[in-house]
Amino acid sequence: MTSPARANWIIPTGLIALSLIPIAGGTLRLVQLGGGAEITPDNARFFAAPLSVVAHIASSVIYCVLGAFQFAPGFRRRNRSWHRVAGRVLVPCGLVAALTGLWMTLFHPPASFAGPLPASFDGPFLYVIRLLAGSAMALSLCLGVAAVLRRDIPRHEAWMIRGYALGLGAGTQAFTHLPGFLFPSIQGELARALFMGAGWAINVAVAEWIISRGRPRKLLSDLGQPIPEATR
Repeated sequence: MTSPARANWIIPTGLIALSLIPIAGGTLRLVQLGGGAEITPDNARFFAAPLSVVAHIASSVIYCVLGAFQFAPGFRRRNRSWHRVAGRVLVPCGLVAALTGLWMTLFHPPASFAGPLPASFDGPFLYVIRLLAGSAMALSLCLGVAAVLRRDIPRHEAWMIRGYALGLGAGTQAFTHLPGFLFPSIQGELARALFMGAGWAINVAVAEWIISRGRPRKLLSDLGQPIPEATR
């Protein structure tokens, strides 16, 4: 494999690697649900709504792994119909992931905010952050679809990048939680919310940086598509 070809796969490979930790966690959660694991304060909400958990995990895995290949321009050039076909799978999966996440947040909070917090330290601040992240992801996907229907490809690319960045938040959160594991004394409701929020914030910041650098226009060029006059 030539050096340019290797470079072309660096981004999708990195994105899939970033997804491996939440995929492993989701697989373990499914095993617990299927194997009748002991119910604890940390996992009670999952047993309360197993169908939504299964749908959330399955759709998230497909969305993160399949979506990573959208960032391989060479692969897309060699497979012209790939982007459109994959998009018809990715958008529904992304919406299911976002909406089931919102549903679980709204209807199955881990504990009463007036009572003691569970071991995971979920609280009202994180509750609001989850609602914002899930809503923003669903909105980004809808705006992306609306843009492509108008044939506004640059805005379609931009909104899809934002949606994917939010969907990949769990991967980055595995790293933003490291301070809590290294220094248990800082663990708490606020720290938990900050660690979770940082994962989404970092991904969104990277997405906006990519968009500002003209990545959507570069994707059009890589695919041999004309760039609309309004974006030149």
